[in-house]
This record gives sequence, structure tokens and C-alpha cells, in this order.
Amino acid sequence: MAEGIPAAVASSRWAPAADQLPRDFAELAGPVHGAVTFPLHLAWSGLRTFDLSDEKLLLGMYRIVLRNGHREDYAHYLNAAVLDSRWPVLRKMLGRGVRGVWEERFPRLRSAPTA
Repeated sequence: MAEGIPAAVASSRWAPAADQLPRDFAELAGPVHGAVTFPLHLAWSGLRTFDLSDEKLLLGMYRIVLRNGHREDYAHYLNAAVLDSRWPVLRKMLGRGVRGVWEERFPRLRSAPTA
């Protein structure tokens, strides 16, 4: 079990392994503008290109990455400032396991004002 992660969160098959998360929030250096096209391992069906100026598409993209991504995907597609500002909405879109692992690694997310 990952150090510092509660057993209920660490054992969830629906949550990323804690060692897949970035060690530092600053590693999240993804784009904030423009269009993003996912590789097939993230979007194997349906929409693959996301216009970041469209709030619904941006939130959908973040949800996909948070639920299905790996360390390289987090760093490449997620932006720390965007994640921080949208977390109150995103956390409602994620399962308890994903939400718990991210909030355990980055307590700043846990204390974000609710939307």
C-alpha cells in the first residue's frame, strides 16, 4: 500500500495508483488554451479533440485524464492552475477513489472552496 494513502483509497480499482500521480503540483504543466487531441489510450471511443475555451469540453477532458491517465498524461494534459480552479466542480464528476487519491496527494485540493 502507498505510504500516506488511506487503505480504502489505495485499494480501489477505480483509482489511480498513488505512485502514478505527480510528486509535485507544479509538474502539471498542460495547455490552458487551444485544442487538445488525445491519443487512443485516453480516448478510444468518441470525442478525441477538446477545445479548452469551451468549459464543458475542458471539464470533460480533465475528467478523462484524471480517471484514465497515467503520470505522463497528467503532466502533459493537466495544468496546475486550471485543476486548482476547477477542482470544486471536477471532484463531483469523479468517483470517490480518484477524488480521494488526488486530495490525499495534494491537500490543497481538499480545501478548495466548493462550487
